Amino acid sequence: MRQHDDLDAMDQGDEVLERVVEELRRPLRVNAALFDARVMDEVLRPPSGLRARIASLTQPRTFRVSPLVALAAGLLFAVTAVGSVLYVLPSTPHAAPRVAARSAINSPIVQFGFAAPHASSVALVGDFNNWDPKATPLRAASTGGVWSVEVPIQPGRHLYAFVVDGTVWRPDPAAPKASGEDFGEPNSALTVADPGMR
Repeated sequence: MRQHDDLDAMDQGDEVLERVVEELRRPLRVNAALFDARVMDEVLRPPSGLRARIASLTQPRTFRVSPLVALAAGLLFAVTAVGSVLYVLPSTPHAAPRVAARSAINSPIVQFGFAAPHASSVALVGDFNNWDPKATPLRAASTGGVWSVEVPIQPGRHLYAFVVDGTVWRPDPAAPKASGEDFGEPNSALTVADPGMR
């Protein structure tokens, strides 16, 4: 008897499944006007919760600033922009490094110059001093903001740069740029001729 009940239950299950499949195969009838109206109601409904907060952030706002505050802000921006440009860019052209003489150890002495009128310190770094910003500080001229130093350098090709105020790394604008970068910054290239090759 139990087996008979199980077969009846399976037959009933199959019938129910067939009716569900048949219902799902019927075309869905949608009232287009009613559907459009419901969609538009959703679209036009004022946002709530997070959507309301996001919508409030994207709304245009009006700020009123007195002419005096606007003038002060504009002047501060101009002074900051001009000051940073003058600080970073050399104000006077300078020559590329030049060989000045020979040292006692037979290495040519190379004179380096860099214009940085608003800097408090300038250092020379390169493969000839292990890129140490403390090894070769430049001296400031009494006027003009030009910094210079003379360094004995072995003949060959060398990479170098200037470090302004201990943090700003600058290539020499008067020398050729080296291909690639060291320490994430551009460098300049210098070739020192062997004095005995002349």
